[in-house]
Amino acid sequence: MRIGVYLAHPRPGSFNHAVFDAVVEELRGRGCQTIAHDLCAEGFAPLLSADETGTVQSAQYAHDAQVALHRTEVATLDAMVFVHPNWWGMPPAVLTGWVQRVLAPGVAYKLGTAQGEPAGLLKAGRALVLNTSDTPADREENEFGDPLQRIWSACVLPYVGVTDVRRIVFRTVTDSSDEVRAAWLDQARRQAAALLA
Repeated sequence: MRIGVYLAHPRPGSFNHAVFDAVVEELRGRGCQTIAHDLCAEGFAPLLSADETGTVQSAQYAHDAQVALHRTEVATLDAMVFVHPNWWGMPPAVLTGWVQRVLAPGVAYKLGTAQGEPAGLLKAGRALVLNTSDTPADREENEFGDPLQRIWSACVLPYVGVTDVRRIVFRTVTDSSDEVRAAWLDQARRQAAALLA
């Protein structure tokens, strides 16, 4: 299998980085062809330019070499893993920009089907989203409705053809012990390995 793993956290040494490293190590240790991107470290530019909007043709041909590489890669993946914190109920800007610039029409989906719905173009059938949060689960659900669940499982991934969306939230990170974090890393490894089944 060929799996893309994407990290969106700007601070080296964060728990998100530890999760990313654990997932990449687990997948590679199992012989999986793993493409790993630390979007912040790579300086991925999240701003969608005017010439990337409009027609399908303009969206298909990226003038930015980094965006073109990501678009080429994502079209070849069997699965994807996203590692990021919950910031204001959203992914960090770098990952939001990645979605807007990489999962473009003509690359990840097409419009104009007979049913009026978008048709996903990606061959990746499954995705794993690993989030960190400092909001307790009951408050997240009762006050906010878990917006990240809606973003990934209803808005983004099904739109591009990913039908099996899995999500784990590690919370609350700030007051967690080393033992709890170690258990979370084991859980992240197990969830990543399950993508290969």
